[in-house]
Amino acid sequence: MAKVSESAIINIGKVLNDPTRPMKERFRALFTLRNLGGEKSIECISECFKDESVLLKHELAYCLGQMQDNRAIPILRNVLEDTNQDPIVRHEAGEALGAIGDPNLRDLLEKYQNDTAIEVAETCQIALQRLNWIAYERAEDTNLTKSPYTSIDPAPPSSETDVQMLKKTLLDENKTLFERYRAMFSLRNLSTSDSIIALGEGLKASSALFRHEVAFVFGQMQDERCIPYLKKTLEDASEHEMVRHEAAEALGSIATDECTKVLERYLNDPRRVVRESCEVALDMSEYENSPEFQYANTLLTVKA
Repeated sequence: MAKVSESAIINIGKVLNDPTRPMKERFRALFTLRNLGGEKSIECISECFKDESVLLKHELAYCLGQMQDNRAIPILRNVLEDTNQDPIVRHEAGEALGAIGDPNLRDLLEKYQNDTAIEVAETCQIALQRLNWIAYERAEDTNLTKSPYTSIDPAPPSSETDVQMLKKTLLDENKTLFERYRAMFSLRNLSTSDSIIALGEGLKASSALFRHEVAFVFGQMQDERCIPYLKKTLEDASEHEMVRHEAAEALGSIATDECTKVLERYLNDPRRVVRESCEVALDMSEYENSPEFQYANTLLTVKA
């Protein structure tokens, strides 16, 4: 990508921070800033944590973690510590801190691993174990399944490649979430019919955080075989909104006509985070079916 001027980054930041803009435009602005990186992009993203949209703020935190820039740590720390923020947003801040992987974050994550919000507590437990893995095991973990994705995952894949063994770990609620996440990412990387069926079983787990990660993984895979599981999840009004939101965005990534029809049905869902997810997912779906080179970079030409 050609170097972008600071004034252009500021203009993209204005799109992100403008609550009168459609959510799909603000998401494109956010992902453009993530791709550009640097201090000014981080600054523009951080300004948006005062927004009312839980979905957007959750995505801000995710992007800051994926940018792998230590300059985002103070922002994410503030979000995690702010109990006025929705647990969905605080959870994502905790996960983002784990993604950055700075060993100095250990004390902070230990403080919140018993948070009253279960989503936050479980996320910080996983993030802590990721820090331990980076510090003590990564150098020796040389036989991991190779990921075809560029994301920084909350846990590395395991070295196991047998689907039945991975499924057993995935569904074992006596194991740590970190171990089960490792099995999840291995199953994702295998991307076979059997591994997809195993992941689908994970949507019955007791942890909403775990179920939401399964839906996220299905979105990464962009495999039509995942659609029945995601459709059922989005259609379940009793499911945690964090899980339904992730199912909606995953359907947008898969982007078939069937996915579009399902998403259109939930554009007026009673839960705001689900409504907005469907709006963004339909925009993602439109991109997936268009000749556009990259989802976010169309915003480089937007005038604020």
